[in-house]
Amino acid sequence: MAELLSVPLKKPSEVDIINPLKNLIQSRYSTADQPEDYSDQINEFSKLRNNAIWRAFEKYESSLEVIYSYYDQLVSLETKVPAQEVQIPFKWKDAFDKGSIFGGRISLTISSLAYEKMCILFNIAALQSAVAAAQSVENDEGLKLAAKLLQQASGIFSHLKSTIMLSIQQDPTPDLNPDTLGALSALMLAQAQEIFVQKAIHDNMKDQIVAKLASQCEDLYGECLKIFQRENLKQLWDRDWIPTVAGKQAGYHAIAEYYQSLVCKNNQVIGEQIARLESAMELFKAAQTRSGKPAMFQDFVNKAQRNLNEAKKDNDFIYHERIPDIKSVQPIGKAQLAKILPVSYPMSQNYQDLFSNLVPVVVHQAIAAYDLRKNEIQNAEISKLRESTQFLNSVLASLNLPAAIEVTQGGNSLPPSIIEKSETVRRSGGISHLNNLFTELPELLKRNQDILDEADRMLNEEKEADDSLRKQFKERWNRTPSDKLTDMFRSNAAKYRQIINNATQADQTVREKFESHKMGMELLSKSPGELQSAVPAGPGGGVSDCASVQTLRQLMEEVDTMKSERDVIESELKSATVDMKEQFLSALNNDGGINEPALSMESIGRVFGPLQKQVKESIERQEDLIARIQSAHTQFIQETGSSAGSRDSMMCHLAAAHDAFRDLQNNLQEGTKFYNDLTQLLVVFQNKISDYCFARKTEKEELLKDLTQECSRQAPLPPPSQPSFYTEVKKTEPSPTTPTSPPQYQPAQTSGGLPYPVQVQGMPVPFAQASAAAPYPSYVPPPMPQGYNPYAGYPGGYPQQNYPGGYQQQNYPGNYPQQGNYPPGSYPPGSFPPQQQPPRGW
Repeated sequence: MAELLSVPLKKPSEVDIINPLKNLIQSRYSTADQPEDYSDQINEFSKLRNNAIWRAFEKYESSLEVIYSYYDQLVSLETKVPAQEVQIPFKWKDAFDKGSIFGGRISLTISSLAYEKMCILFNIAALQSAVAAAQSVENDEGLKLAAKLLQQASGIFSHLKSTIMLSIQQDPTPDLNPDTLGALSALMLAQAQEIFVQKAIHDNMKDQIVAKLASQCEDLYGECLKIFQRENLKQLWDRDWIPTVAGKQAGYHAIAEYYQSLVCKNNQVIGEQIARLESAMELFKAAQTRSGKPAMFQDFVNKAQRNLNEAKKDNDFIYHERIPDIKSVQPIGKAQLAKILPVSYPMSQNYQDLFSNLVPVVVHQAIAAYDLRKNEIQNAEISKLRESTQFLNSVLASLNLPAAIEVTQGGNSLPPSIIEKSETVRRSGGISHLNNLFTELPELLKRNQDILDEADRMLNEEKEADDSLRKQFKERWNRTPSDKLTDMFRSNAAKYRQIINNATQADQTVREKFESHKMGMELLSKSPGELQSAVPAGPGGGVSDCASVQTLRQLMEEVDTMKSERDVIESELKSATVDMKEQFLSALNNDGGINEPALSMESIGRVFGPLQKQVKESIERQEDLIARIQSAHTQFIQETGSSAGSRDSMMCHLAAAHDAFRDLQNNLQEGTKFYNDLTQLLVVFQNKISDYCFARKTEKEELLKDLTQECSRQAPLPPPSQPSFYTEVKKTEPSPTTPTSPPQYQPAQTSGGLPYPVQVQGMPVPFAQASAAAPYPSYVPPPMPQGYNPYAGYPGGYPQQNYPGGYQQQNYPGNYPQQGNYPPGSYPPGSFPPQQQPPRGW
């Protein structure tokens, strides 16, 4: 058997995968309550990579298991961490480019797990071809292993051919070009068929079977030769590859003719036997000539020559058959045993998933989409309740209820309801507490602005460096411009900027409400004596116990009961949570998909359906209650002759101030939470930009290194010194100077495509509509704590159906990993690059 061809390996570059993976997994899966530590698994993963990429060059069978294990871990990790979110600059050099003295080897750097997986797959197939070529053809085990590995390699190259462009989304290096991969797949398949021919010969199978197998092998090598000789490919191969393939095509055609001649001999068809043997001899000579290897198939040449001599002798003395033209004989049948085997998973025999506890990406997306729908319903129902309660309070305050019907001791005594409202305000800290909350908001706002400014600064700094080097090296600086890679970053930075602007407007709305009720809240914050002295005196006497008063008192009890019921409903809405993780995991399809909308709506309907019904009934009962209150109050005025004097006006003002105090307290507390939660999202956003800038810096240094090496290699040699006699003879003549043209530098070739993902995952989240009950933007990203987020969207928010920046096909933002809640003044590590000082306000 002629020597098998093995594919060269892609050469990798060492990268730090520990820190980026730690940051990504921590930001996506960890929360303050449930921190996830995968340090040991990530360290083991890093060791596995280093072992796999370098052991492959040893080209031993044991090396296959190592690289299989690393590939299996990559596949597992890619299903749980979005490939495009991994900002690790994986750099791989072209397998067929050996470089030259004038430049480095062709390489490509892409920050994506998908690209790393494709390169590892290529090296697996290449290593399989090398191990197969090293097997002995003298025993069955070697032949079986070689056939298996070559078929697997053919399947891997075929898989890469169909997936490489979708995986990296840019121009690959020549070895990963789909045409190149198709040629390699064809070569591996032809060599696998060659192994089956050798196995049939080794097992002494029937001559007809061997002939058919060899005939099919000749066809496969013929197809392979056509692909190898294409203009865009033939410069890639080693110089002996095409001659070897051409020689094997002719050689296995000759072997097919030789074994078919043995069939003719057994059938005593001597004329056809001689014709086939003569054709075989011509083809064997052609194989040796094409390949440039005189010894190729020499054993078969000797056997065919002996058989031809014997057949001619027997025909001359015994049979005297006419020797037909080889073109007129019946064609040899074909039998193909070699197949393109699909890529299997797992490849390793001892596979153990290092990241088995990580939730798959599709489940994580489904959970985030469910949380979004659930929080939208929570926010909507709670807003309905709060707005209805606020409207009810405003109606009661305008009617001075229940103060107007309460019994007081003397004209200067305060109604019990006003005293209770004053005590509630004082227990909550009074107006000074609101002032403190107002004081914190600008600091929180400034903190978020500083983080966003730092993110913009890093993007601008990276762009300026790229533009400067592009201007310096011009067309030699052939990497993708920053503008094409940062569109999504800058778009989402602008959206975050708009989010902050909307929140600032919400702050102003809350401030205006505070100013309009400030005087009443100050009075309610005073002691009972100070409050009583500030309220104008009334006419004195008690309230008559007429029918309208009794009716109003009963109605006020209904109001209190309704408010208590609504507090319970709101509490149930906030606490209504369902752990959908197990449900989504159990609902995974064979292809890894989930019918997420159906499961989500079923769960939401089961949990929130009864609560939504209660909210609707409560609002409907309020309409009837308000109508009865207004009717009873009209009757009360007619019976008592009460009028809206200065005291009654003050009571109305104090009641409205109490309601405003409670609303403002909730708004400011939720505003503080809004800014703290937004800080978490901005820190994640900033860390992604930091990873992007680091990857670009690494790529920049690699390209600068290549350009520097080219400059040093192409620098002109110093001119030789002039002989002494030349100086003596030509002393009086000026030395002519020949201008030396600057060397023409040829940069190392890199792909012209995008080295970084354009679709940046993990962007701003959608906003709900504004409401009077909650003036702040409402967003419900996965990092947020479970429960009601009162920042209903301020006008200018984003529509629910258009989620900027990630997983649009799933209709949910779900791009931010679970972060947990950091208390004010405490932020997750890595908020700023180590070389940068934290911005003011931190």
